[in-house]
Amino acid sequence: MNDTLFFDNGFGIKLCGILSGPKAPAPMVILTHGLASKKECSTFRALVPLLEKKGMATFRFDFLGHGESEGKFEELKLSEAEEEVLQAIKLVKSKGYTKIGLVGSSFGGAASILAASTSRDLAVLALKAPVSDYLGKLLSKNTQHSPQQWKTRGFVLYGPSMKRLNYSFYEDVEKIDGYGAIKKITVPTLIVHGDADVVVPLEQSKKTASLISNCKLEIIKGAGHDFSGTGQFERMIELITNFLVKKLMCTNQNTQI
Repeated sequence: MNDTLFFDNGFGIKLCGILSGPKAPAPMVILTHGLASKKECSTFRALVPLLEKKGMATFRFDFLGHGESEGKFEELKLSEAEEEVLQAIKLVKSKGYTKIGLVGSSFGGAASILAASTSRDLAVLALKAPVSDYLGKLLSKNTQHSPQQWKTRGFVLYGPSMKRLNYSFYEDVEKIDGYGAIKKITVPTLIVHGDADVVVPLEQSKKTASLISNCKLEIIKGAGHDFSGTGQFERMIELITNFLVKKLMCTNQNTQI
């Protein structure tokens, strides 16, 4: 099965996703991408066939303003991205899937953290270099604009394609208590992060791991945010795959990591 699905993001915008792999009652893994990325990113292209080979279905989708989804990138908000993840969970449940895992990368990790803190439909959470808190501050640093400059101009240019991102994004994330949300996560969680990541500091994931009772932090030495060094990407994929297989394909999914 390899179906293209369109669904409402909860705010009247149509998002595009791809559901592939075995039908329910097989385990399902929802994949959420990073900022200015898309559902066809290299991480998902590597993960999907491996997970399907292990007997799991996958659903990967584009956030608002990304890939084939509607909406403008510049109007993106983290709180709305959280709702988009929740709507994706609702969609796969409507297809009969009940054993659901969630994988979040960077910005998708932030949205997945928030969704996992409120959803009661998840069995497991895996995060790749996730942004855990203060996303706006990180972005203002990475785009070389202070929050005040961002506010004055009304937008910053982000990513290789220099897309506009409105100041409303910063205002939105400043209202979100990421670490507060993290404390509410109860499902088994894996975090994979590089110790040379200059985009999202490793310290964020160390704090996140300390706040989740059943969480394992895997640190890949020398890896940056894109895991582009020799063997780093493959190791990241291996860790996430093995974790999902262990937690979703076994009978007792709540055993300690």
